[in-house]
Amino acid sequence: MAAEAHHASPRLVIATSISGLRARAEAAPGYSYFVGSAVFHYLGPAFAVLLFARVAPLGVAWLRIATAAAVYAAWRRPWRQWRFAGPEARRTIVAMGCVLAVMNACFYEAISRLPLATVAAIEFLPVVALAAFGARTLRNALALAAAVGGVYLLTDVRLSGDPLGFLLAFLNAGLFAIYIVLAHRVSRLERMGGIDGLAAAMLVGLVVVTPIGGWTAGHVLTDPVALGAGIGVGITSSVIPYVCDQLAMAKMARATYALFVSLLPATATIVGIIVLAQLPKPLEVVAIALVISGVALHRERRTGVLD
Repeated sequence: MAAEAHHASPRLVIATSISGLRARAEAAPGYSYFVGSAVFHYLGPAFAVLLFARVAPLGVAWLRIATAAAVYAAWRRPWRQWRFAGPEARRTIVAMGCVLAVMNACFYEAISRLPLATVAAIEFLPVVALAAFGARTLRNALALAAAVGGVYLLTDVRLSGDPLGFLLAFLNAGLFAIYIVLAHRVSRLERMGGIDGLAAAMLVGLVVVTPIGGWTAGHVLTDPVALGAGIGVGITSSVIPYVCDQLAMAKMARATYALFVSLLPATATIVGIIVLAQLPKPLEVVAIALVISGVALHRERRTGVLD
């Protein structure tokens, strides 16, 4: 009996540690997870821009989703819960997977033709609409105005460049807004909700994106540097931030999350300094301050039910 207790104690310690980490994760506020999402949202694309010299944009999109799908499959094994999901949950997950695939393809093709800041600004426009829909107080309206003003100054959008690039950027923007709506629903599904639903959606996304971009990435298998970089892009772009999104959305109203997304151009500037050595101008510093003040000013409605 003593020997059994001795052998069981390490398991007990591990189980207790896991339970403690899970409890702390559940107690953490939603915005703490958003910080992780914001940091990696443009860190991955910054690496992807450097990867374009070796792999076509659609190939990078395929590598990103394929890497994420492999990680989620090994981690969550979503097929085990799929049979318990109802028809509505399955439709939501499949729709999210399709949106992820096409959105990523449009995004990488857009940033191969236009500056990342311009694409980020266009990407933000429909998100403003989501935030505005939830901004039903004067305080929240002022918060939204500050955030929009900051993004406008920060990105300095110029309506010039490749017309196809702009078309792809606007398609990506619309799909990004749809992604927020669908991901918010997935985070609240009773069956296959949260990260399990995200894992299943990523597998759907891999099926959809393979005929779109898989054929442009075949040579990567013989290029270890490109393959490693592609895996890094997948983990930093579609694993860490999307997991953080699900954890954040489970605790934040959709309008609040949409407003927090206005932080992304600010984090893009910080990533640009670190990865691409792009120092911000004084006006950009003012813009970042406006965005952060808008987020700080915003207050979520306390109705007892998240949107």
